[in-house]
Amino acid sequence: MCGRTLRTVVLLAFLLFGGGSGGASAEPLKPADLEAVQPIEVVARPIERFRSSHPTNLFGRLQFRGGLVLTSSSSLFGGWSGIVVEPDGRRMLAISDEGTWMTAEITYRGRAPSGIAHARIGPIRALRGRHLNKKRDLDAEGVALLSGSLSRGTVLVSFERNHRIGMFPMVDSQLEAPVRYLKLPPEARRMRSNSGIEAVTVLKGGSMKGSVVAFSEQFPGNAGQHTGWIWIRDVAHRMTLLDHGGFAITDAASLDDGGLVILERRFRWTEGVKMRLRLVEADAVKPGAVLDGEVLLEADLASAIDNMEGLAVHRGPDGETVLTLISDNNFNGFLQRNLLLQFALGPKRNGRGPE
Repeated sequence: MCGRTLRTVVLLAFLLFGGGSGGASAEPLKPADLEAVQPIEVVARPIERFRSSHPTNLFGRLQFRGGLVLTSSSSLFGGWSGIVVEPDGRRMLAISDEGTWMTAEITYRGRAPSGIAHARIGPIRALRGRHLNKKRDLDAEGVALLSGSLSRGTVLVSFERNHRIGMFPMVDSQLEAPVRYLKLPPEARRMRSNSGIEAVTVLKGGSMKGSVVAFSEQFPGNAGQHTGWIWIRDVAHRMTLLDHGGFAITDAASLDDGGLVILERRFRWTEGVKMRLRLVEADAVKPGAVLDGEVLLEADLASAIDNMEGLAVHRGPDGETVLTLISDNNFNGFLQRNLLLQFALGPKRNGRGPE
């Protein structure tokens, strides 16, 4: 069986059986079992080509810088659904849909990521430091840096079953208990348990700078559009993103000018899993908007993808915009992989690109 066919069968099996643990993987510990922050060893195997048929690694405006297959002997490692990368491209925070967080340093060989160092893992807490032990409370899907840094600042974490977006302090590079939750719009109560707020980001520029943007993975009764909101002075205003081809939103990240990069995923029994990246210009992002966007990349299992769920943006050493993607292996190390991929975003072919 060829590699692509095998990986398709593997991912079909994951979706068929609900993303449970594979026979080769230990059952992941629950957050209640993780009582304190602890170091974790992460092994990284380089990915040099995103698609073997493209030796230049150039895909339209995107240049593939490199990637990593991430593994660990710890059963706590996996399920990475959201990621933040600091402006220097080194410090990172990832959150898992089983209620854990991980901070680490991305190391580089030239411009390509080469490893993960100084990793630490801890449990996501509830208000006043309480433990979370129910899946509906643990399912974190999106994360964004609101202010400061990953050493000392504040991040937003979104959850898709018990729908909420929490403000979590970062103290000494650790995710502390949330101080409060954003006020969701009344219509958010209509979101289904496993299709809630999948993506969250904070606009870095433009007229809406500082505003929080979030998207539901799937919103009932909204065929042809994805539902999202933008918070202005703590009030959520609805906006939508046109649905092309039945993809679901899995994450979003802001560019420096306030534009958005949207990460999408699609599954079909006949084709397996696909991913797509779309860019929405800054001046389009506003309350009541119907957003669309330029397709930067669409890829299937012929490329080095998996269940891509997390997206972050930072500036590279030469000032270029770098996209970092991470995948969720659903704690199924036999059937799926945790991948970290990086692309550099180039200018528009017919004009000026994002600042």
